[in-house]
Amino acid sequence: MNSKPPLPVRPIRPSQPSFPWHHFTMRFTATPRGARLARHLAGERLDAWGVAYGSDGHDALTLIVSELAANAVSHGLVPGRDFRLRLSAEGATVRVEVTDTRGESVPALVEPSDELEGGRGLLLVAALADRWGWYPCEDGPGKTVWAVLGVPSP
Repeated sequence: MNSKPPLPVRPIRPSQPSFPWHHFTMRFTATPRGARLARHLAGERLDAWGVAYGSDGHDALTLIVSELAANAVSHGLVPGRDFRLRLSAEGATVRVEVTDTRGESVPALVEPSDELEGGRGLLLVAALADRWGWYPCEDGPGKTVWAVLGVPSP
């Protein structure tokens, strides 16, 4: 008698619980490559949280992460020290925080100039975010620049 072996039993994967808040924190090297990786991982995390790729909220938040990470690399660089990206979502609000180790360079909006190549990053952040600001680090040298954006639930 020919009998087929039983098919392997696949474990049932429970659906991921849905929490009203999410949190992600990671350190990156203070290099252009670290800034690109921060943007990429933020995009992945946001999509996993329900802020879908290609949506206005996703595009705005990844651009905010990109600008703040680039600023941490170019203006907040202390050789040998990393920058930290923190994302947190509660309800329909996402907060982006980028912490670097250079406390003496204070972020400020600057009127764009045709003579300067840069200087528009914080203007983009201010235009995209509902609120933004910065505060000095309490536990050492450095500062944290943050931005908050409300995104519609999926």
